[in-house]
Amino acid sequence: MRRNVRFLAGFGVFWIVCVVIYMRKGNDSQGPTENTALILKVPFQKTPKAQVEPPGVKIPTTRDERLSWKYFNEKAYIDKTKVLPGEDAYAKNKFNQAASDNIKSNRNVPDTRNPQCQNKNWRSDLDPTSVIITFHNEARSTLIRTIVSVLIRSPEHLIKDIILVDDYSDSPDTGKELEKIQKIKVIRNERREGLIRSRVKGAAAATAPVLTFLDSHCECNQDWLQPLLERIKENRRAVVSPIIDVINMDNFAYIGASSDLKGGFDWNLVFKWDYMTAKERQSRVGHEIQPIRTPMIAGGLFSIEKKWFEEVGKYDMMMDVWGGENLEISFRVWQCHGSLEIIPCSRVGHVFRKQHPYTFPGGSGNVFARNTRRVAEVWMDDYKQFYFRAVPSAKGVYYGNIRERVELRKRLKCKSFKWYLHSVYPELKVPDKSDLAFGAIKQGLLCMDILGHTIEGTVGMFSCHDAGGNQEWSMTKYHRIKHQEYCMGFDSPQAGQPIKLKLCNPTDNLQKWKQINDAGLLQSWDHNLCIDSKDSKKTGLTVENCSANSESQIWEFTLDLP
Repeated sequence: MRRNVRFLAGFGVFWIVCVVIYMRKGNDSQGPTENTALILKVPFQKTPKAQVEPPGVKIPTTRDERLSWKYFNEKAYIDKTKVLPGEDAYAKNKFNQAASDNIKSNRNVPDTRNPQCQNKNWRSDLDPTSVIITFHNEARSTLIRTIVSVLIRSPEHLIKDIILVDDYSDSPDTGKELEKIQKIKVIRNERREGLIRSRVKGAAAATAPVLTFLDSHCECNQDWLQPLLERIKENRRAVVSPIIDVINMDNFAYIGASSDLKGGFDWNLVFKWDYMTAKERQSRVGHEIQPIRTPMIAGGLFSIEKKWFEEVGKYDMMMDVWGGENLEISFRVWQCHGSLEIIPCSRVGHVFRKQHPYTFPGGSGNVFARNTRRVAEVWMDDYKQFYFRAVPSAKGVYYGNIRERVELRKRLKCKSFKWYLHSVYPELKVPDKSDLAFGAIKQGLLCMDILGHTIEGTVGMFSCHDAGGNQEWSMTKYHRIKHQEYCMGFDSPQAGQPIKLKLCNPTDNLQKWKQINDAGLLQSWDHNLCIDSKDSKKTGLTVENCSANSESQIWEFTLDLP
């Protein structure tokens, strides 16, 4: 009898130890027992099987809320497409999927906000939002991490629903399986529609008064949502974007971005980040968390009132796949009496890739050219000539029927592109109609750069950044190569003389140049001397005896004018 009692007692201790180990293992894994954000909708919650009590052991009646019957099994979900040993981790998504697969969906990220944001109290009457995420063959781990970050870092009552628009991914299950999770709705396109039409479809299904668009490889930071919704509450025509932090594509490290950036573009209509001007930065001292007026949004992440989204024309549904839609909505919102703002207290991380992981029907270059051509024809008025100078091939691109968008512009009584340049983006230099060429002067991946020098300083080479500034030049009708008030010249007509920044002198022919367009040479007006970069690392640019066979003398302006 005593031996049986000892056996039962030992068995009971063994059973309890096993339960503790199991629960602890659940805490340490990336499984369904851990992530309380991924609670299943009631119809998908399976009633757990009744447990049989071992003899002499009483099972507690309280149930641990982490048990898998109530939560989505994200580990099983991710493991179905997990990168296997020996496989190329970059092949499918052009980022390191193996690194992503091994990171928890609810990991902690650094709070990159200004400290003033952390102590701010947000309004209690904010309208909820529908979050719209479109995807095509997205890695499961990045997709679910995007969803989890929305759920765990947003007030529960401000997320009405999360609408996933599956743009005809190879596996329907990527989205379908996620529909079991609370607040998730899934729409699957019957054919490939692209980002633009998919977002409009998601917006139509949204039930909240505010729409929030996110890419499918993001991570929302702490209290990211309230600042966006509060600004829309203050101004219903404000289209607001977070500061977009960087998620490293190789190791998925979360890196805070500068709060001194705003969106812009060059005449080739390619988006770029601009630093605020010194005047803008000075005006924000003591007001660092106030909204930042931005000429352009990156396009992947923003919030907008649903009624205003519909009133101002949604998206151009004749655009294809991806590219140029951020230009179109940016011009349209500003010119049609709205505003674009970056909200410093809102931070969202984004995986920036070096190339697209998916194909474009007709090729990505042709799709982008078609989309941007539509933007230019509808919104840029006579300034579209500078786009065509920057991208001559766009003239031959078929851009479809734009009548509906032109009528929208008339109906909304939208302002001119001249107004936009003057009032919203005065930093974008408009080429003088008398100039012969304008923009950066390129040689491969390097551009002529003043390197911070002023009068009598040399000119060197630096990686092209397409942001103007130290790399912005014009070839005037008087054949001067100018940077602001300086003209490019040299001291004496001898090979090896350094190129310098000179005060412009209309009588100095050593400041006068001609383009030999067939060869790409920039030749002195009176001498057989051409601008050469062969010694740029040592002495800066020099003039050397002209040679069309010398690659260090071949130059290209980004914008040739008539």
